[in-house]
Amino acid sequence: MEWVVVVSVLVMTILSLLRVNVIIAIIAASITAGVMAGLSISESIEMLVGGVGGGANTALSYILLGAFAVAISYTGITSILVNFLIKKLTGKKTMMLLVIAGVASLSQNLIPVHIAFIPILIPPLLKLFDEMKLDRRGVASALTFGLTAPYIMIPAGFGLIFQGIIQENMENSGVSISLDQVTLSMLLPGLGMIAGLLVAIFITYRKDHVAPAAIEGSTIKEEQEQKEVKFNRKHLLTLIAIVAALAVQLITDNLIIGALTGIVLMFLFVAVPFNQGDKIVTDGITMMGTIAFVMLVAAGYGNILTETGAVDALVEVSSGFLGGNKALIAFILLLVGLVITMGIGSSFGTIPIIAALYVPICLAAGFSPIATATLIGTAGALGDAGSPASDSTLGPTSGLNADGRHHHIWDTCVPTFLHYNIPLFLFGWIGALLF
Repeated sequence: MEWVVVVSVLVMTILSLLRVNVIIAIIAASITAGVMAGLSISESIEMLVGGVGGGANTALSYILLGAFAVAISYTGITSILVNFLIKKLTGKKTMMLLVIAGVASLSQNLIPVHIAFIPILIPPLLKLFDEMKLDRRGVASALTFGLTAPYIMIPAGFGLIFQGIIQENMENSGVSISLDQVTLSMLLPGLGMIAGLLVAIFITYRKDHVAPAAIEGSTIKEEQEQKEVKFNRKHLLTLIAIVAALAVQLITDNLIIGALTGIVLMFLFVAVPFNQGDKIVTDGITMMGTIAFVMLVAAGYGNILTETGAVDALVEVSSGFLGGNKALIAFILLLVGLVITMGIGSSFGTIPIIAALYVPICLAAGFSPIATATLIGTAGALGDAGSPASDSTLGPTSGLNADGRHHHIWDTCVPTFLHYNIPLFLFGWIGALLF
């Protein structure tokens, strides 16, 4: 039983690296986990489907955010930002990557819209990236950094939710810790991600690189980016709708209600014609549908791993030979966390599982509350930074692959795993020993 998680994650990873669709890879990993845990293939599928509901809220949020993003793009307001970036940053590859990382960072804390901005901002810039010979793997690294590092380090927006989940679940497991201490615990792992970003921008992806040949019919975005758009009344109403959507989202703490608010206001303001409603929603589903389905299947996979006791068994067998060596304990716990979160792909969703398993082991080994929080938070972040099933990798791919020239695994997941998971692991390990 203790090898169920390891083998199933390996199945998912190997299939993904072989360019098998990530949804099929996760389903295969789920069946593998179920069969190894003693279930039949039918029972494994039933348990997978039974757990899909756990990702329904996230999936619907992304579909509605996709529709809202399409509506915003329809008004042409994003062309103003795109044209500004083209004028100011053409030929400045390093600055372009830093600005993209900065814009992505705003989506987690200051303007918490998460990945919804990517499909409307990045596709119009693809032609510019090619003209500048800017490596799209560097863009993917910049985007994933902005989608992950800020919520790890900053207790605002999604960061407040993430750190609050760590605090709440540690207290549920018997360890008292303040939010300030949780924030402190995540600073060193966050610095590891900053180091990874700098390596990606200034070393790894500094050389000229052009994506593979474009697929047929991929010039739509190129035409859009060449249009000169002036700010008008429709754009002002769009900004009001965006602010209202964000305000409602923050007040209700619900992405679905926030996205619905934005969509409804866009139609009420006639910023988008009512007769375009079907097309807007259909395009939104097209843009974000794949991500939504991946999140649904990943939730089902997570259900199999937890309900069969596979995760508990993995931690139990790992803790059995740890002894009293703190360095070894921290290393093994992070390694186990990496395997678990790479499979499930959600930092927020795996924190409760990880906390329940880690806290008793950390208490017995004499780790401080801050060190324990470092291990839990780092393990959760490892799943977001490089997993094929993570929205922090699926989001960048959705924008960069708009013309069919960017591969999710080799061009997004592998680069982000190397540049962020490795420093996250090392800095989190060091942090657990220092605190």
